Amino acid sequence: MQKNDYLVCYDISDPKRLRRVARYLEGECIRIQYSVFIAKSVTKERIYTIADRLNELIDSKEDDVRIYKIKDKGIAMGVAFDLDEIFVIR
Repeated sequence: MQKNDYLVCYDISDPKRLRRVARYLEGECIRIQYSVFIAKSVTKERIYTIADRLNELIDSKEDDVRIYKIKDKGIAMGVAFDLDEIFVIR
C-alpha cells in the first residue's frame, strides 16, 4: 500500500476547538509550526480518517483546515531538522 507525507494546517477561531484540534493532531502527526503538522508516511485511507475526525472537531463555517499531499521530498529552506530521523513513541 502506497504511503505519502501530508501537510496539515489550520486556522481555528475558538480557543476550545483549537485545543481539541491541536491535541488530536499531536497524537497523529508531528508538529512543525504552531498550526502546521506533518503526517509522515500515511496511507490515503489514514489521511481520510484524520480528515474525517478533524471535520467532527471543527466548525466548518468559522474554521479552516487544509491538508496538502507533499510530492517528492519538497524543498527545505533555512534552519530545520531532518524529519526522517525523528521517531514518535505512541
